[in-house]
Amino acid sequence: MTADDRTTDFGFREVPTGEKAGLVRRVFDSVAPRYDLMNDTMSLGIHRVWKRILINAVAPRPNEVLLDLAGGTGDISFLALPRGAGRVICSDINDEMLRVGRDRAAERGLVAGLDFLCADAERLPLPDSSVHKITMAFGLRNCTNKDAVLREMRRVLKPGGRAHVLEFSRLEISALQPLYDAWSFKVLPRMGQRLAGDAESYRYLAESIRTFPDQETLAAMMREAGLERVAYRNLSGGIVALHTGWKL
Repeated sequence: MTADDRTTDFGFREVPTGEKAGLVRRVFDSVAPRYDLMNDTMSLGIHRVWKRILINAVAPRPNEVLLDLAGGTGDISFLALPRGAGRVICSDINDEMLRVGRDRAAERGLVAGLDFLCADAERLPLPDSSVHKITMAFGLRNCTNKDAVLREMRRVLKPGGRAHVLEFSRLEISALQPLYDAWSFKVLPRMGQRLAGDAESYRYLAESIRTFPDQETLAAMMREAGLERVAYRNLSGGIVALHTGWKL
């Protein structure tokens, strides 16, 4: 199979590998102005609790550089700085999302110690062993080559550094699956249409959750990328999982 013949998932659709990044970019160009509203809608506001749990696990320190991949509109960066992070690099492939993030940073007075970087997480323009910690919240599932992203995480981490991946995962409570599916595939697209005039982007985001690797598969991928002491913690019954891995 040649590179031109390869396909990857875009929600429940299979698309040519080279087209996924552009399709994802259009989704996030569409949702960027209402991204916070989208997150609150999709999670009933619980994403804010999940993100605080992530920051507690990161435990930012003044002498460390934190790389926030798929940082988008800045949620994780804005939590890390008041918690004591010395420097935060908020990186995202989508410049429209970063534009919203820059505006929010200026409004909140969170400028010192915060840099914005428009970059592909599969090919980061950062030196080897240059950051102490990495976060990636709800972004890995939108990447075309997830293995390449995980390898880049390990490459740019300093020895002794740790990567944290917060992502939707597999629900562990089977009795709740019908309700979860109804919320994801019936309610969310309708709300997306009503709130943002965009049902398709919300439908893709729900589908992308279902095609993302489960907890054990992602843990194995992190180990394959060279991260060690990989572990995960289920949140909200497995709707979300927080994976961590070290560069030793």
